[in-house]
Amino acid sequence: MAKKEEKLGINVKKADDFSEWYNEAVIKSELAEHSVIKGFMVIRPRGYAIWENIQNYFDKQIKKLGVKNAYFPLLIPDYFFKKEAEHAKGFAPELAWISEKEEGIRYAVRPTSETIMYDSYGKWIRSWRDLPLRINQWCNILRWEVKQTKLFLRTREFLWQEGHCVYATENECERETLIYLKEYKKLCEELLAIPVLEGKKTEKEKFAGAKTTYSLEALMPDGKALQMGTSHNLGQNFAKAFNIKYLGKDEKEYLPWQNSWGFSTRLIGAIVMVHSDDKGLVLPPKVAPTQIVIVPIYKSDNKNKIIKKASEIKNKLKTYSVKLDDRDGYTPGWKFNEWELKGVPLRIEIGPKDIVKNQVVLVRRDDNNKEFVKITQLDKKIKSVLDDMQKSLFDKAKKFLNSNIVEAKDWNDFVKQIKNRKLVKAFFCGNVECEDCIKDKTGGATSRLIPLEQPGKIGKCVHCNKEGKFLVYFGKAY
Repeated sequence: MAKKEEKLGINVKKADDFSEWYNEAVIKSELAEHSVIKGFMVIRPRGYAIWENIQNYFDKQIKKLGVKNAYFPLLIPDYFFKKEAEHAKGFAPELAWISEKEEGIRYAVRPTSETIMYDSYGKWIRSWRDLPLRINQWCNILRWEVKQTKLFLRTREFLWQEGHCVYATENECERETLIYLKEYKKLCEELLAIPVLEGKKTEKEKFAGAKTTYSLEALMPDGKALQMGTSHNLGQNFAKAFNIKYLGKDEKEYLPWQNSWGFSTRLIGAIVMVHSDDKGLVLPPKVAPTQIVIVPIYKSDNKNKIIKKASEIKNKLKTYSVKLDDRDGYTPGWKFNEWELKGVPLRIEIGPKDIVKNQVVLVRRDDNNKEFVKITQLDKKIKSVLDDMQKSLFDKAKKFLNSNIVEAKDWNDFVKQIKNRKLVKAFFCGNVECEDCIKDKTGGATSRLIPLEQPGKIGKCVHCNKEGKFLVYFGKAY
């Protein structure tokens, strides 16, 4: 029987070599793999199913807010980038160009879609009746800056959603820019079970061409921060550049206000890093493609009876995503290991003794807790266990985040805490040159965000000792 079984499992421990552990977890659980094209990845069906669950959840949320989906071209003419100078400068190093011989025009493969979308917006918007305009697109992006591929986290091509809205007033634009940030926070915390910090980016770190950039940051187990989503108040710069104007109720012409907001498939990488362990993936039940696997335990003389009962149980659990693993040629123990590697939240084991007692064995993936449950109580018990697992994963991650945030007493303490892989709170002057120095002196620490809630009194900048402007979170990041 065991001749078909290949070796499963991850060869390195999460605590010993986090980078290699992550790579093995993603590849061996069949989420993704490296492409033959340098800097690209293949998202396998299991990984794409997680993306679909994220997509389905968020698409429903934004449609409640009046957002409609559309699709815009992959290629962007070079003269579009030149229309907004700061935006063009910010993305110049990342652009992949295609030359069109007949027209003599260079086209960039989209690194983001502001310019190609706003050309259309300039044609669509005529009066106040056309506002607000709320458009989102689900698409792929190409940024040619990656030197070393890290699956889901840093690849030249990735999948994302990007929302682009237009408003009559600055107040409406700012209000909804923050609404989309809140929706991202709900997605991260309620669906992915990953706690996040919310705030504003510094001048150095904000999106190229934006007036203000808001961000969500999560802390990974290796002490690095990961940006989980951004929402940008673009002001009126792009409206000026792309001649987007509207006629107000007073018959006068005005420039509208715009925002853009997005998250990408790096969220899948965050799920793997935050929750998974040395056995493989641990997936939050709400985002797991398969929530329950049923493994029948049988011998040749009772196989049909046990599989029949397992099938009946599967049919009763239609509100969940359930897999019945009745494959021949694999031992139950091997199947247990495989589904643990792939992160299925719950395993149901049923054998001949269980049938006699009208029960099953229920096993949680996150803590390996085993429990005997009567089949008549199974549906109710499963809901309770999945809800508890979702909450437990979030609580564990929240505890880790809180325990790794420290406030720097002075510059020496700041450097020490960065070396200790902490997320460091410190007062900061806001000066771009000062921020560059901090990065150079700490081997790569950057400002992650300015918390939306600031203390009443701001002290001196932790680095230059000049008057501080705000409290900032600093850390090394992906």
